[in-house]
Amino acid sequence: MSGIIGKKIGMTSVYNEQGKNIPCTIVEAGPCVVTQIRTLEKDGYEALQLAFDDKREKTTSKALVGHFKKAKTTPKRKVVEFGVFAPVAKKVEVAPAAEGEAPVEAAPVQDAPSAYKLGDKVEVNVFQEGDFVDVAGTSKGKGFQGVVKRHGFGGVGQATHGQHNRMRAPGSIGAASYPARVFKGMKMAGQMGNERVKVQNLEVIKVLEDKNMILLKGAIPGSNGSYVTIEK
Repeated sequence: MSGIIGKKIGMTSVYNEQGKNIPCTIVEAGPCVVTQIRTLEKDGYEALQLAFDDKREKTTSKALVGHFKKAKTTPKRKVVEFGVFAPVAKKVEVAPAAEGEAPVEAAPVQDAPSAYKLGDKVEVNVFQEGDFVDVAGTSKGKGFQGVVKRHGFGGVGQATHGQHNRMRAPGSIGAASYPARVFKGMKMAGQMGNERVKVQNLEVIKVLEDKNMILLKGAIPGSNGSYVTIEK
């Protein structure tokens, strides 16, 4: 399976075998329900739609209630499609090779959407300790911020060249009569945060199957309680 939906719980730290303290993020990952299967014949691409976190039927539209009933599950809060399916590390058993012949290796099994059906559950055990995953989510919104906080500007120093009131100013933003405009991408003050962020290559420190939780090394985007996607 390529990924799973999770909810950020918070941060903690654990000690490894060498006694080193490792900061970790706790994520409640799954169980997710397969609510739709995209196929090449019908949709033009292959993907699995997963749903996570129960929601009251009273606050769910009738269209979505019917969509979830097809998968024989309750309404969910978060629905995400996962469209990348890599071969899993599993081989089909074959008869031993005859004497003098080279052993025959089985091809890896393709973890394709066709291997699933509506209502199947995808749980946190799709990940193993030591795996490296990518986590995507919406970062915390910081509001309207200046160039020092938003882009790391250092200002003009301490009252040099008579700059008594421009310690944190952005400085010049463009030329004069030509080109007579500010180029796109100029680092200026503006909205900071509240955007989709992906953190790559985070190590899976521990998988708690009985609690549907996973410990990831380091920090991930979003506030506690926000939804994230975890992909291999």
